[in-house]
Amino acid sequence: MIQQKIKEIRTCLRRMSIRAGRQVVYAVSVALLAMLCKIAHADESADDSSGLQLGGYASAGITAPHKGDTEFNLNEISLLLSWDNNARLKFFSELELERPLSWNENKHFNNKNSYVDLERLYLDYNLSEKINVRGGRFLTPAGRWNLLHAAPLVWTSTRPLATNYLFPPAINGVMMHGATPLKINGEEQSFEYALYAETLKDQDKENNEIIYKNVAGAYFKLNNRFNPGLSLASFTEDRPDAPDYRMIGLDFITHVKGWEISGEGFQRITSNGSNGGSGAYLQNAAPLGNNWYWLTRLETFQKPGVVSGERWVLGLTKRITPKQLLKMEFVGGSDEFTDTPRGFAGSFAVLF
Repeated sequence: MIQQKIKEIRTCLRRMSIRAGRQVVYAVSVALLAMLCKIAHADESADDSSGLQLGGYASAGITAPHKGDTEFNLNEISLLLSWDNNARLKFFSELELERPLSWNENKHFNNKNSYVDLERLYLDYNLSEKINVRGGRFLTPAGRWNLLHAAPLVWTSTRPLATNYLFPPAINGVMMHGATPLKINGEEQSFEYALYAETLKDQDKENNEIIYKNVAGAYFKLNNRFNPGLSLASFTEDRPDAPDYRMIGLDFITHVKGWEISGEGFQRITSNGSNGGSGAYLQNAAPLGNNWYWLTRLETFQKPGVVSGERWVLGLTKRITPKQLLKMEFVGGSDEFTDTPRGFAGSFAVLF
């Protein structure tokens, strides 16, 4: 009996210490972000001369799902720090505080889902005009959305399912990338490439995040009217008896009379040749005038043995300034996904 009580006390103290440690990390992170932004604005001319650039973005939003409570969230505060003095070596980092504050109808304000994420931290070395070598933690070059997913850079509050569940969003490794100019049928174009491989598996797992290992792949893109891209990758999900996957993806983006039309599609095959999951989306942004845009997106997603479903998104986005976006959308379709529930979603994003 006494031993059981001692064990309960130890467990309680351990949980309290972990929670306290997290609160300290959150507080220090927010303070650091605010302090660095203040320094950057106070000494902007010095940053320009040294090659050091500091910026970031933040977003806040509301979700009202068909099933569940309405939630207000401070979604993220992201700090971007880079160094480039026109030499061969460049540096870039992104430190993100995820969901630092939430409120819902029953639990009031809380930060139990908060965590600090080192999303990117890498060095780029320029070997020549067409060859660069990157080392560190960087976003996986698979399609367009994953590379440009920051809230002020995308049209909708919700992210397409196909870009979130089929491949690692970021890896720790090395990458060779570059671009070369081309002239096809008299039209000036360029060809971009990226070859990458993981050297260190992710060590931390946040919430329901999938951990991958043995990641390697390539991305090729032709910059022209349709900007077609090709993604190739191989990896393994870090779970018992998980098969090896091979993935192929296609993406594009084009503009027609002010409309932006884009899409991505991915297909995974296991090492034994069976279906390993697939997904695709097609999206358009139509200008309505006065910097308002009408958004439509159709999605399909399939992960055998886990979940399958379709999604449709209808929304309005207001570009208040080049750095501020107001987004409102309705999400429908089949099945349920935790981070993209069916219902209403709205957000405000700012780039600073």
